[in-house]
Amino acid sequence: MNASDNHGQFVWYDLLTSDPKAAIAFYTHVAGWTTQPFGEAEGDEAYMMWVGSQGPLGGAMLLSKEAQQRGAPPHWMAHVTVADLEATLEKARTLGARVLREPETIPGVGRFALIQDPQGAHLSLFTHSNEMKLHDRTKHGEFSWNELVTTDHQAAFSFYHELFGWEKLRSHDMGPMGEYLIYGIHGQSLGGMFTKGPGMDMPPSWVFYIHVEDLEGALERAKAGGAQVMHGPADVPGGDRIAQLSDPQGVVFALHASPPGRA
Repeated sequence: MNASDNHGQFVWYDLLTSDPKAAIAFYTHVAGWTTQPFGEAEGDEAYMMWVGSQGPLGGAMLLSKEAQQRGAPPHWMAHVTVADLEATLEKARTLGARVLREPETIPGVGRFALIQDPQGAHLSLFTHSNEMKLHDRTKHGEFSWNELVTTDHQAAFSFYHELFGWEKLRSHDMGPMGEYLIYGIHGQSLGGMFTKGPGMDMPPSWVFYIHVEDLEGALERAKAGGAQVMHGPADVPGGDRIAQLSDPQGVVFALHASPPGRA
């Protein structure tokens, strides 16, 4: 697929962490990934790619001193493909986003820019240089769900609808917590959004779900590796089960398993 066909799709996930070596040991054990170096940097400056059954799906690197000076904690960052980086970036600005990092080129890979949406969540816009095949998100080890926890999910959805063409596919009533809006593109679900409640002190941010075959087994491996369970394991509509955690460096992520017999 070319960039135009992929517009609005999540295609890559980076972990920016305070301890890449420890993070790699943790996630390879929990998610079953292997790693592969990219580029020539070594030691703490090395960029290591996460590799699943369908090939590379993201990477891990040391959180930069510049980001640390801005107060950025270790975090996962997703890259969403856009057909025209400059045009999308300008549109993001007009819609109220803040540009945190102007377009940069990764030789032989593509170009990216970092934005903060009007509610404060961060996301990367990415245009790839070569053909890029989308992964099957239902497979073990893939990122299967992209969830936005924000201060106003309706306003956030309006922003991303205008920017990426995301569609509201359906929603669930979560009682006192309000609406859980499920969004997607071309009729395929990408994730959900909701407005955080009074007890949730996290800033507006994205939480990314890793698909696992055995949720309880992956959860035990995560806890043994130093993760803290924030929520779950719990059933969600459709028969899936999830658990939300923070890894040993304090990065929030989630695990997701489908019912037996359904990938």
